[in-house]
Amino acid sequence: MTESTESYPATSPNRYESATAWRDVDAYFTKALITEDDVLIQARDSSVKTTLPNAEVAANQAAFLGLVTQIAGAKRVLEFGTLAGYSTIWFARAVGAAGQVVTLELEERNAQIARENFTAAHVADRVELIVGPGIESAQRLIASNVAPFDLVFIDADKPSNPDYLAAALQLTRSGAVIIIDNVVRNGAVVDASGTDPRVEGVRKVTEAIANHPELDATAIQTVGIKGWDGLLIARRR
Repeated sequence: MTESTESYPATSPNRYESATAWRDVDAYFTKALITEDDVLIQARDSSVKTTLPNAEVAANQAAFLGLVTQIAGAKRVLEFGTLAGYSTIWFARAVGAAGQVVTLELEERNAQIARENFTAAHVADRVELIVGPGIESAQRLIASNVAPFDLVFIDADKPSNPDYLAAALQLTRSGAVIIIDNVVRNGAVVDASGTDPRVEGVRKVTEAIANHPELDATAIQTVGIKGWDGLLIARRR
């Protein structure tokens, strides 16, 4: 096992500006509490070869997702957005050998990298990777009447967030947890007059969750190695 103190570059086109103090605090808690083995480090590092380099969740956020999965007792996880499979491996380990993770990825280039990482992590037998547009893949899952998922993680193209939520609601039942990543967007989420389609996707999905009679939800701001962002967490009643 190899401890990681995080080696993300200070700036990246796929991350928001990150204050030194935020990065130092993330590094402290990551070193103190989280152990990334060589496989996870390899998966994280391999993201530079994907179509969205360095866009994977940070180690402490991935550990949080794993803990939520275990706290919720989730055995079936659906993930929108695979990239190199870093968060997928955390989910696969959290559901255990009897669980399953279905992860949806648009790009075959990313899928191939992820498959190699799943094999290296010895979780390929519990991960189903589906390549293609996320909403189309989700609709096929709906049409095939798959068993409901206990947890859904939405971390794909942000303008499609409302569509992903709608699909997630058809693929879950009472008690399921839905988590949406990148909802703060360096504070841009509060600008109702903005024209960024990614922000519009976050605002629309937030409104949809707020108005849904079966969902209880909150949002958590995060600061750290990945900048100023956050997670929206909902649970079906």
